[in-house]
Amino acid sequence: MRQLIREALPLMAAPLLSLGLEEGTWEGLVGPSTVGGSLADVAMPCHSLSPVLKKSPSDIAGEISSAISDSLIGIAEVSSLNGFVNLSAAESWLSARVEVLTADPRMGVSLDEPRVIAVDYSAPNVAKEMHVGHLRSTVIGDAIVRMLEFKGHTVHRENHVGDWGTPFGMLIEHLLDIGEGNVAGEKGISDFDLFYKEARTKFDEDPEFAERARSRVVMLQSEEEETLRLWRILVDVSTNYFNDVYSMLGVLLTDDDLMGESAYRHLLPNVVDRLSETGMLQNSEGADVVFLGGKWLNRDGEPFPVMIRKADGGFNYSTSDLACIIDRVERIGCDELLYVVGTPQKQHFEMVFEVATKAGFMDQSHRAVHVNFGSVLDSSGQMLKSRKGQTVKLVDLLREAVSRAESSISEKNPGLSGDERESAARMIGIGAVKYSDLSSDRTKDYVFDWDRMLSFEGNTAPYLQYAHARICSIFSRSGIGRESVQESQINLGTPEEVDLAKTLVLFSEAVDYSAAGLYPHRLCTHLHSIASSFASFYEVCLVLDEDEEVKSSRLAMCDLTARALSLGLGLLGIDCPERM
Repeated sequence: MRQLIREALPLMAAPLLSLGLEEGTWEGLVGPSTVGGSLADVAMPCHSLSPVLKKSPSDIAGEISSAISDSLIGIAEVSSLNGFVNLSAAESWLSARVEVLTADPRMGVSLDEPRVIAVDYSAPNVAKEMHVGHLRSTVIGDAIVRMLEFKGHTVHRENHVGDWGTPFGMLIEHLLDIGEGNVAGEKGISDFDLFYKEARTKFDEDPEFAERARSRVVMLQSEEEETLRLWRILVDVSTNYFNDVYSMLGVLLTDDDLMGESAYRHLLPNVVDRLSETGMLQNSEGADVVFLGGKWLNRDGEPFPVMIRKADGGFNYSTSDLACIIDRVERIGCDELLYVVGTPQKQHFEMVFEVATKAGFMDQSHRAVHVNFGSVLDSSGQMLKSRKGQTVKLVDLLREAVSRAESSISEKNPGLSGDERESAARMIGIGAVKYSDLSSDRTKDYVFDWDRMLSFEGNTAPYLQYAHARICSIFSRSGIGRESVQESQINLGTPEEVDLAKTLVLFSEAVDYSAAGLYPHRLCTHLHSIASSFASFYEVCLVLDEDEEVKSSRLAMCDLTARALSLGLGLLGIDCPERM
């Protein structure tokens, strides 16, 4: 509880000096309690002070506790146990902090020193279906963008779509074979996977088609006008499909955020020239490569190359990513570059970042981060597949989520009907899928489980959404407007009220912690704590009490809880229904 620490530290200085502890020798020991609960909010371990004061940790903790208690009256209650000084926020201090929050639409979340940040995420491929693997990059990236923007940063959303390269030769020729009118019309491509597989099959089995495809690649790379027109058809149809998926998911990505590989194609020769000027570029078996040395060795102990230009003149992913860095640093003026990409690409990004730094494409003032994530698994621990053993299409997964949510709503609240039920089903179904992903540590694999993610119990989106809807129902039944209680005096008369107040005061820390570390699951964990504390509060405390002061205080706590849940879920890209 950093605010309690900030207020307590100056008041502890004089008493501790009287015990022989000079400034700078003890402040770093004071931090959030790892025990929590009613025992302490802040703790100070005294074990490292034994050599200084020549006493046992327990004796030191007792002496410090006695020395600082009077100084912290009204701020914290002080105790000692097993060599720790424990501070528990005083009820009056907590009440005052909560009252400040009731008038603050940002719930105590401050603005950072602004930076310009590019977030590279989603990154589907043209003429291919988005599958469950794209889910993680898209929703994690979207949550990170929302949190960073809320913290005051200028964020550039960069959807690095795969829309250039050798596969487009066969895709364009297949487009011509089936008739561009069947693709360019309203129907578009009904099954991208089938379209791609048909093109690949013909390329592998039909020599004449393969030769046409290779020739078409040359025309594409030379930007022949007719070939570019055909290429644009595939890009446009795919973009419409991507937008449908993004709309279903409720993410921020738009056409303005599309920065496909094609956008950097004119920079690729520039990457080669600049690497050559630095003396980093070497020729290896006809290819242009960079040898970083150091830890980058192959199994035989030989230097592992970063491929820049292949022997046939084609460029590699590394070249494209280096071009992205040049563009984002020099054109956009980014301070930070974040890449929300799966963990298997860890080595690739480490090597690209090292090349970019050594070549001067970015310097020590820039921060480049691979925001890695694990895989989505089924209940048996295998990669999530459809019943036919194929990769799960993202559209199918989202539709099933909404369908399952609607069935659940029909059972739980049959009074909801029509548009309201459809809207709630979308919020709950899509929210459940996104929250299940975001509430897991992104660096680890997680198991996709329909029953768990749609449950109204546990750390799930429906549980948090239901808590929000329950509060909306309280105000609806009371006839009292939520705005009218936002200047109420807060009285914390029960342990449940105190616990709820602490979770609300800690909301801003959870947001900061999540945004700084780029870990959305940390915010999810705290939102669950808020909802759990509210459930205990609601079970014990009569909200619509006859005593007007008690009622006003508890309604204000309810309103603040709903706002924290709505704001927190909103930062994760998840909506909150008012009825469900």
